[in-house]
Amino acid sequence: MSIQWFPGHMNKAKKAIAERIKNIDVVIEVLDARLPASSISPLLAKTVKNIPCLKILNKADLADEQRTQQWIEHFKKQNITDAIAIVALDNSGCLKVIKACRTLAPHRKGIEKPLRAMICGVPNVGKSTLINTMIGKKSAKTGNEAGITKAEQRLILADDFWLYDTPGMLWQKIIVPETGYNLALSGSVSKNAIDEEDIALYLISYLKNNYLKELQNRYSANELDQNTHDDEWLTHIAKRRGAVLSGNRVNYQKAAEIVVQDYRTGALGKITLETPDEFAAWLKTAQDAEKQKQQQKALIKEMRKKSF
Repeated sequence: MSIQWFPGHMNKAKKAIAERIKNIDVVIEVLDARLPASSISPLLAKTVKNIPCLKILNKADLADEQRTQQWIEHFKKQNITDAIAIVALDNSGCLKVIKACRTLAPHRKGIEKPLRAMICGVPNVGKSTLINTMIGKKSAKTGNEAGITKAEQRLILADDFWLYDTPGMLWQKIIVPETGYNLALSGSVSKNAIDEEDIALYLISYLKNNYLKELQNRYSANELDQNTHDDEWLTHIAKRRGAVLSGNRVNYQKAAEIVVQDYRTGALGKITLETPDEFAAWLKTAQDAEKQKQQQKALIKEMRKKSF
């Protein structure tokens, strides 16, 4: 299954960011700590280029701490980039954000030279929640629905610290299949663009190979293991959690919703769905496949020309 979702207002966001970036000192990119690379927007990466960037791994309380540290070290190796892990509702995390921004742009301070930061992120990574915590009141709209912020707004955090909020941005084309699944699992993709049973089975497959104990403990499934088929896992979960229809028929849709919700709320444990090495391998495979696809298209186009 290929998961794609790029609402119309995001085209406007792309243009707004390209215009605003001309006067920005630091770009703050909010990521989901459970899927750091999948929640990066390539559109943003192409736009910001040589501007200092702070990668914020939000929802760190739901992520695998060891893997979070791996990602922080990975990002810090990149040019003019810093990375920190926070929980958006925690004031101490907000102070870390402000401090890191000032370190990235030490030449910008004072009323005459305020630090101008732009905050970005794909839908539902907690960007608006972080902003509200930083300013101490509800200014940015928040919610669990993907794509809720649709217009740029400037927020004054201090006399010498201006923050520009932008709408959430997604990939125009998701070429890495795992990225599509991970974004769907985190709630960054509209429900209309996904098949919940499909993404639940993907999650089960990943968990049984990387977080087997957490999966077994959550659903009292010590008799099941890595060799158990994903469908059997989902059937077991359905029966354990009462997702059964009349005639003892399994309600797979309900079971899928249970698994996905357990992941999103952290009931399954601290889970991170990718490591730097894993994502690098996924990206290479996807890029190779995309290259082959383009070569095939070019070949077909050439053959059609010769046929006339």
